[in-house]
Amino acid sequence: MPALIDLRKRIKSVRNTQKITQAMKTVSTAKFQKAQRYVLQSRPHWHGYPELLREMARWAPPALHPLLQRREEKSVLGMVITSDKGLAGAFNSNLLDAAQEFFDEKTQKSDIRLVLIGKKAVGHFKKTEYPVVHSLFGEVNKLTLQDIKALALLLMEHFILNKADAVYVAYNEFKSILAPQVTIACLLPVECGEDNVLTPEEVPDHRTHGQKPDWDPGMEAMVQSFLPLYVEKQIEHFFMESWAAEHAARMMAMDNATKNAEELIGDLTLVMNKIRQASITKELLEIMSAVEALAKQ
Repeated sequence: MPALIDLRKRIKSVRNTQKITQAMKTVSTAKFQKAQRYVLQSRPHWHGYPELLREMARWAPPALHPLLQRREEKSVLGMVITSDKGLAGAFNSNLLDAAQEFFDEKTQKSDIRLVLIGKKAVGHFKKTEYPVVHSLFGEVNKLTLQDIKALALLLMEHFILNKADAVYVAYNEFKSILAPQVTIACLLPVECGEDNVLTPEEVPDHRTHGQKPDWDPGMEAMVQSFLPLYVEKQIEHFFMESWAAEHAARMMAMDNATKNAEELIGDLTLVMNKIRQASITKELLEIMSAVEALAKQ
């Protein structure tokens, strides 16, 4: 049986931990609400942009811009976006397991190189044989638009210079507070999820009401302007979805930790009360035995 003083110390320790988890839940809730508002307001733009670019890619010939050129995937560049911090349940582990499985499958036909974002990704993939061309960790949630633009330029440079035939991004997409959705998206080439890129002559008439698009200021100028911007916006999309999903996961993890601490305190208090009751009963029996002994004298 543990001593009462040990139980009191343990209850005090668990209560202090409960205060910490409660505070972390409060902070994560505030950050999550901010991230959720930003994500929900930006999703119409983020989700509409790929469809617009896919439509443009179907009309524009692949030779018009190197980001449209599809090649056999002999070399693949993968970007993995995780958090710097833990205490978020299975937020990072599920993503890393899925990304590891995806790259292991790709490595059968392609050479894999990685761009790692977040300490958890760096710590996981440093144990593997995949070469890392770039890593970014520490204050990942505070990346500026300039940082995102520089990252987009790095990915586009590898693709344009034929250092990579395709670029894939693994991240957590915010779907609900209960659980994020692990997503692995093909970023480059544009429209890489499609089987064919159609020329204007091949596009069915019902899609354009029998008319070809009127490019203003021109097909080449629009493609040259929109495609790099598309890559930047998609990377911003991936980061913000991951940011919202991270704080939602940490909020839920800290809420569960707080509830578990309360249950543990209740269990320890019950054990302590039983020990105190047994101690009091023992003392009463000793007193009664002493009284009876004195009465017989």
